[in-house]
Amino acid sequence: MAVNSMTGYPNEIVFRDTQWWIVARGRHWGPFDYQWSGDLRGVEFLFRGIKFGEVCSRDEFFADLAPFRLPISVCRISAIVAGTVAVSVSMAESQDAKVERLTCVLNDFGFERFLVRQSREADSGFISEQ
Repeated sequence: MAVNSMTGYPNEIVFRDTQWWIVARGRHWGPFDYQWSGDLRGVEFLFRGIKFGEVCSRDEFFADLAPFRLPISVCRISAIVAGTVAVSVSMAESQDAKVERLTCVLNDFGFERFLVRQSREADSGFISEQ
């Protein structure tokens, strides 16, 4: 498990269906989620049910998490996850392929300390708190 050397807590991105949570420094943030836009031509990204971004074109997406006052590392990770999710959705990839793609992208951006996994029943406690 990827553990923060300063705190001893795990660094993770936990997926459940379309939602994800970021776990770092002994805290968790989420749920982040996505949904199809009203015209079904794009994808919108949500944090706790509030839109924070969208896919603008095949080569661009917009994300602004400033109103939520999240730590910058959480904003960076969530932008990477959102972009990777958008690519995976557009390619109709399986959940396993999405996790594999995200792991590679995180490594490319220097965030290899984050473990990416699917939720387990034991996670329901921290996930339901948000």
